[in-house]
Amino acid sequence: MDFIDDKTIYTVQQLNQATRSKLEESFQLVWVKGELSNVALPRSGHVYFTLKDRHAQVRCAMFKGSNRHLNFTPSDGMAVLVRAAVSIYEERGDYQLIVTYMQADGQGILQQAFEALKTKLQKEQLFEQIHKKPFPIYPKHIGVITSHTGAAIQDILSVLKRRFAISPITIYHTQVQGKAAANDIVKAIQLANKHQKADVLILARGGGSMEDLWCFNEEVVARAIFASLIPIVTGIGHEVDFTIADFVADLRAPTPSAAAQMITPDSEEIMRLIEQKKQRLIQAMLRKLHMTAQKLDALEKQLIHPKQMLQQAYQLCAHKHKQLWMLINQYLERSQSGLSLLSARLQAISPLATLSRGYAIVTTLEGSVLNDVKDLIPQQEIQIRLAQGNFSAIVKKIN
Repeated sequence: MDFIDDKTIYTVQQLNQATRSKLEESFQLVWVKGELSNVALPRSGHVYFTLKDRHAQVRCAMFKGSNRHLNFTPSDGMAVLVRAAVSIYEERGDYQLIVTYMQADGQGILQQAFEALKTKLQKEQLFEQIHKKPFPIYPKHIGVITSHTGAAIQDILSVLKRRFAISPITIYHTQVQGKAAANDIVKAIQLANKHQKADVLILARGGGSMEDLWCFNEEVVARAIFASLIPIVTGIGHEVDFTIADFVADLRAPTPSAAAQMITPDSEEIMRLIEQKKQRLIQAMLRKLHMTAQKLDALEKQLIHPKQMLQQAYQLCAHKHKQLWMLINQYLERSQSGLSLLSARLQAISPLATLSRGYAIVTTLEGSVLNDVKDLIPQQEIQIRLAQGNFSAIVKKIN
């Protein structure tokens, strides 16, 4: 058995402390990239996670004082770049990294470019609501700008077929990832506007990293969307993904499927509404017919047969004829009575009546009535009329 010097025997704690010192001296600050796993966000504000790649992993801790400058929430699967000190957690003897800074791997420069372009276009008012074009309630033709080989197009077509199958669809194939994708997207938007077939456009692609979606953050794409005369809805990535294209577009949907749903009415709901309107129209027409039938019955009761009308007219004429004769007879009777009365009055004042009482009327030969002896001369011939006849006489003496 080898001789053991007591000075070379370590306790577990001493070994861990010595190892920790060596590690911290050798690796004061290192940059490490990898993928987040087993992320824990306790209420203390610290962040605990595992950083891994395809071949290995290491435990990590980021304390509250260091993570307050994070501009994102760490989650499993994210690729990150960390600055850390190498250490050992003495109580368990676990090798770990004490992280002092973290950024999404490869997104530092991209994020800065994103924010710069966003600020620039915002100042130019490309995001303002006043520039947003309205969407048709019932699209006559739908244009889809995306890759015809991606999963997004299948999701979109499935939703459109289910919700509004009567609308024709034109697919404008374009790359949705890579250096050439931005120019492809611009050409597709311009081509759709040149065709003037679609009255609404869907610009979409499935989920991916910021690098995968970067073509939708290019300025040329943003300006092409803004210049489009056809309203554009974007459905890019997942709900948490936002691109410059989303801000410029007339409408932003969280996913490609949601974009297809937001611009189309539900055909089943339309059919239900049509059926409701149909039933209401039928009921209204039936009520109208019933009311008209009742009116017709009432009018029919008031309707008189032409023969009956003629009989009534004949009876009315006979009645009027009888009334007319009665009025004529009454008039004649009143006239006769008046005539008799006037005749009696005339007779009462007639000279002839006076003659019948023994008086006579003396006139000159010319017919002038003599009522004063002063009008007479001796030997004047006069006419004397009695009640019966008349005779001539000669005035012999005037008294």
